[in-house]
Amino acid sequence: MPQDDMLALPMDLGGGDMGGMGGLDMGDFAAPAPMGGLDAGGLGGGMGGGMGGGAVANPAAAASLSGKAKAAIIVRLLLNEGAEIPLEELPDDLQLELTQQMGRMRIVDRETLNAVAGEFADLLDNVGLHFPNGLAGALNAMEGKISRHTHSRLRREAGVRQFGDPWERLKQLPPEDLAGLAEAESTEVAAVLLSKLDTAKAAQMLIHLPGPVARRITYAVSQTANVTPDTVDRIGLSLAAQVEARPDLAFDQTPGQRLGAVLTEAAAAKRDEVLTALDEEDEDFAVSVRKAIFTYALIAERMKPLDVPKLIRVLSQPDLVTAIAFATDEEDVATSEFLLKNMSSRMADNIREEVAERGRVKRSDGEAAFSLIIGAMRDLVATGEIELKSVEEDEEDNG
Repeated sequence: MPQDDMLALPMDLGGGDMGGMGGLDMGDFAAPAPMGGLDAGGLGGGMGGGMGGGAVANPAAAASLSGKAKAAIIVRLLLNEGAEIPLEELPDDLQLELTQQMGRMRIVDRETLNAVAGEFADLLDNVGLHFPNGLAGALNAMEGKISRHTHSRLRREAGVRQFGDPWERLKQLPPEDLAGLAEAESTEVAAVLLSKLDTAKAAQMLIHLPGPVARRITYAVSQTANVTPDTVDRIGLSLAAQVEARPDLAFDQTPGQRLGAVLTEAAAAKRDEVLTALDEEDEDFAVSVRKAIFTYALIAERMKPLDVPKLIRVLSQPDLVTAIAFATDEEDVATSEFLLKNMSSRMADNIREEVAERGRVKRSDGEAAFSLIIGAMRDLVATGEIELKSVEEDEEDNG
């Protein structure tokens, strides 16, 4: 089969890597294939009959077939054998041409079938390396290997449709981004978006929506019974295009989160000084910064009791003793009691004895111990070993 008469079919036969088929191209889909004496629908021998069992393929039998006809024969043969062939991954025009070609064909004799199957098998045997199919596959393979800026630029330049189903792109977005898209669109479009998401992702998206907006969107789902596939496709393309058109941002975190992380590591006096100044300049920003700050006093509010032993294991006992001995404010004392209550009773008793013997702790030593404990806890959060309660959960508990 000449290289320019080969079909790119994304097939999966359930075993082995069929990626080599990516080298096939639709080629010249010209006239219908010459027919022989056996209905393609009744090819009981299947692939085994064409490529094994002593059958000898005759290349001349397939010489007059177009690439389109050969592709139709192979697809029909594989479908007869029960193979799962994701033809929906082909561009729409190729799906159309392939289906039309299959509709024009009637009977293929066994000699022709064996020749086409043998030619196809030889082609697969000669594949040494398979590259991703198109720019979409190449970008998926290179994700994380090239810069995020380059990756986003190539996506934008190629266009959304280059990447297949736009809904697959949308489903990868975090729930908060999906909620932002839903708020910016009409209620009807948001209802379609909600309906196309997986149930878990849809539920998470609703959590990030204001109550009245969420109620309007969920009611609008009842009005989507007569929405056509073309409408859903256009909505997906429009939403995906908005996502791709977003400018690249230099920072992953919000300004409040970045400054909050800095002030978490700062000395308490400097932190209070900065927050006081922020209250005077921009009260809303100061609130966002406070939510991002994590202090020793907040451990009792944000950490789950069952996670305390995990934190204790990565800390040295002298640091714990120093921190607990230094904790004199009411909120700091509450955190110390929280830690002692949720560690082993023997360790808690030992720490209490050492704290009683320690006496007064210098501010620099105490704040350093606080920072070590907070840093260890944030490391555990970053690695996924523990999960802190959200600010919203804290507010609900306090309420």
